[in-house]
Amino acid sequence: MSRPEPVTQVKRRRDLALSMIVSQVPYIEFLGVRFDRHGDELTATMGFHEALIGNPMLPALHGGATAAFLEITAIIGLAWSTLWDDIEAEKLDVEAVQNGALVLPKTIDFTVDYLRTGLPRDAYARARVNRSGRRYASVHVEAWQDNRDRLFAQASGHFLMPQSHG
Repeated sequence: MSRPEPVTQVKRRRDLALSMIVSQVPYIEFLGVRFDRHGDELTATMGFHEALIGNPMLPALHGGATAAFLEITAIIGLAWSTLWDDIEAEKLDVEAVQNGALVLPKTIDFTVDYLRTGLPRDAYARARVNRSGRRYASVHVEAWQDNRDRLFAQASGHFLMPQSHG
């Protein structure tokens, strides 16, 4: 019977995989989005900064920034869930990913529901993959600020999954 892998190695591998996935989308850094990982669950945080304000009279988060935040969360969440088994089995080819071989899902359509004004503060989001097949995936994303039960936006999207050429 083999000994289980030390938890520090597991965490390091998961964190490395997540940072490699996130690094594929430069806009994530521009928006100031970061991803916190707890096991296989990701929570995205868009830290507030003045450039995110769309209506300074209210002030309110820009709808485009909100939509981009939700779409980014959906894509990264979908890629994370798709690669999870490879990450856990230590089959993720780190060198290939670092050389640009990782292809992220492509958006087919994405619909955002703006439920209330996004306030000038940090925003959080989580994606739930409803269906993920070889060619197509469906994802739902929810975003909140101060209270997880009071969403300020949600979205649903369909994505074209990358085709492996192996």
